Amino acid sequence: MRFLVDLHTHTVASDHAYSTINDYVLQAQKNGIAMFATTDHGPDVPDAPHPWHFGNLRVIPHVVDNIAILRGVEANLRADGTIDLEDYILDRLDIVLAGFHPSLDPTTEAEHTEIVKKVIASGKVDIITHLGNPKYPVDIRAVCECAKEHNVAIELNSSSGINTRFGSHDNCVKVAKMANEVGNIIALGSDAHVCYFLGNFKEAEQVIEEAGIRYDKVINTSPMKVLDFLESRGHKPIESLHNLFTLY
Repeated sequence: MRFLVDLHTHTVASDHAYSTINDYVLQAQKNGIAMFATTDHGPDVPDAPHPWHFGNLRVIPHVVDNIAILRGVEANLRADGTIDLEDYILDRLDIVLAGFHPSLDPTTEAEHTEIVKKVIASGKVDIITHLGNPKYPVDIRAVCECAKEHNVAIELNSSSGINTRFGSHDNCVKVAKMANEVGNIIALGSDAHVCYFLGNFKEAEQVIEEAGIRYDKVINTSPMKVLDFLESRGHKPIESLHNLFTLY
C-alpha cells in the first residue's frame, strides 16, 4: 500500500456510523493499515457523542495487536471561528481535525473563509477536513496560505463525492492543486463511517493524480511522518508509537 495511515474515521459513538474501534483494528490488520485515528464528530452535530467521550479517549490503548491508534476528534467549525470542544479536552487528544458540517448554516464565501482562517490561527486544529465541500465555498488560496503559515495540514477526503458531499470532486482537485502550489502539508482521510472503508483512498488518489502531487508529499505514507507532524504542532511524543514504528 502507498498509504499506511488513515487519519479520519468514525465509530458507533457517532450514531450515523456503524463500527467499533475494535472493528477498525481488525480491518486494519486485514488491509495493511498500520495506524488510524479515531475522530468522531464533535458535539455540535446532533447525533455526536457527549464531550466526555473525547475526554475519556485516554482509556483507549495507543497500540492494540500491533495496530496504532490516535485518539482524536473531527470538531465542528462555528460561526465565531471557534470549535466545539473545550481546551482541557483538546489537550488530552493526539490529533484534532475540524471542518464544516450541517451544524453550521452556509452563508458566503467570504464568511466561510474568515471562519476557517480564524480556526487555523487559533492553533487548536491540526488538519482542516473536506475543504472542497461545495456547500461551504472558501477562498482556497487564502485558506491554504493561512494553513501554511500556521503549520496546519489540508485534508484530501476520500469520501467526498463518493459517500457524501456529492459534487465535490472538481473543488477537491482545486484544493489539492493550490495546496501543492502553496506547499501545504497534505493529509488523507477515508472519512470512514464503517470499518470496511478504512484505508480506502481511491478517490483521494484520483485527486492527487489530477493535481500532480507527488505521493511522498503526503504524510500518510509513513506513520513516523504523521507523528513528526503532530509533534511539530506541539503534541507530546507518544513513546509506545515511536517504539512500534522504529522499523518504518
